[in-house]
Amino acid sequence: MSSKITTVVSGIGPKIKVLRRQNNYSLQALADRADVSAATIHKIEQNGMVPTISTLLKIASALNRPVSYFVDGDGGRPPTVVTPVDDRPSIYTSHVGIDLAGISGPYGEFLLAGAVATVVPGASSGTKPMQHPGEELLLVLDGVFEFEVSDVVHRLGPGDAIQFRTQQPHTWRNPGTEDAVIVWLAVRPQ
Repeated sequence: MSSKITTVVSGIGPKIKVLRRQNNYSLQALADRADVSAATIHKIEQNGMVPTISTLLKIASALNRPVSYFVDGDGGRPPTVVTPVDDRPSIYTSHVGIDLAGISGPYGEFLLAGAVATVVPGASSGTKPMQHPGEELLLVLDGVFEFEVSDVVHRLGPGDAIQFRTQQPHTWRNPGTEDAVIVWLAVRPQ
């Protein structure tokens, strides 16, 4: 087997394992979703077995990835994504008054998510504090922005930053009279 093929084949198991963990699936949970035995998935993850194409198709479908994700010839290098300023994808949020323009690569390949957030005056995350696994780092580029973390209000202006673990109760709002523009980074839980 050529070294390029060996590299691609040896990368399949680790990619499956990373995605399984990011989705919080046990071996059995993924096995049930893919209709493949847990023992087979374990062997593939440990590079003790090369999956058949039908097995890889089932696992890829269960992990919501195309087969190409597992067999692209990246030579084992971590992915690199460039997001041009005019091509930032819009990120869905249920909050009103905030526009999120993505600056990070796709979920599943990266642990860090980022966006440029534009928050209109008066917009907020609501009265009920949020709590979730992870960590966030924000840098205010323009305007005024408030973050309340564990009952402490932090008022931020241009150039100010805040970083915190998101297991703490937190809310945000724009108390100003102009849009707040923020670089907003979040660690995606594994």
